[in-house]
Amino acid sequence: MYWQEAENKQAFLVPSDIQDLSFRTAGKCLPLDHAHALSSAIQAVLPWLASEAGSGIHLIHVAESGNGWFRPEDPASELLHLSRRTRLTLRVPEHRVEDAKALTGETLNIGGHDLTVGEASNKLLSPLTTVFSRYVVDQGDGDETAFVEQIVEQLGELDISVRKLLCGKPHTFQLPERSLPVRSVLLADLKQAESIRLQQHGLGPDRLLGCGLFLPHKGVAPVRPDNDE
Repeated sequence: MYWQEAENKQAFLVPSDIQDLSFRTAGKCLPLDHAHALSSAIQAVLPWLASEAGSGIHLIHVAESGNGWFRPEDPASELLHLSRRTRLTLRVPEHRVEDAKALTGETLNIGGHDLTVGEASNKLLSPLTTVFSRYVVDQGDGDETAFVEQIVEQLGELDISVRKLLCGKPHTFQLPERSLPVRSVLLADLKQAESIRLQQHGLGPDRLLGCGLFLPHKGVAPVRPDNDE
């Protein structure tokens, strides 16, 4: 854990080169572990995602997922029950926003469950200086200290200073050809330019499986990383 006092924050103009595109959805439920199925279904419609820098697919979460820090315990059998407020979100470069809207009207089969994609709205990344990623790939041996060192090194490559960092318990995605170990990561007291840079670039591999994508968080206090997915 790293924990230093905050610096003064200055106004920052958010660039538009990377945006989040949020689609309305209609469906009853999805597998809890739907990373591979969702990614495959979306790439069948938008094959350019794999080669477009800055692109990512946010996994689908519902209200009881606790903002992504804790989830149902049995991904092999449990389902996410969707509501009319459930959204499917893609992170794409600005020049691909209109191309990505080709998803509208498609019905995706996600692990045997249908998800119909509705209209989309796009928004800029957030200038908030506390951000979290539900899933960052653990490229080590599962040791938490080594994972933190991995994150600090990757942040340094993005010229981002670590002031406050929390990580959650390990979690594993089951993919057809491998298991993918991940942990959640929260960073606080970033500079606004650092926050935007991190959201633009992400951390680690497998962005199209929902990994390494950072979202704004309003503060550290409500987060309970010890009860992570």
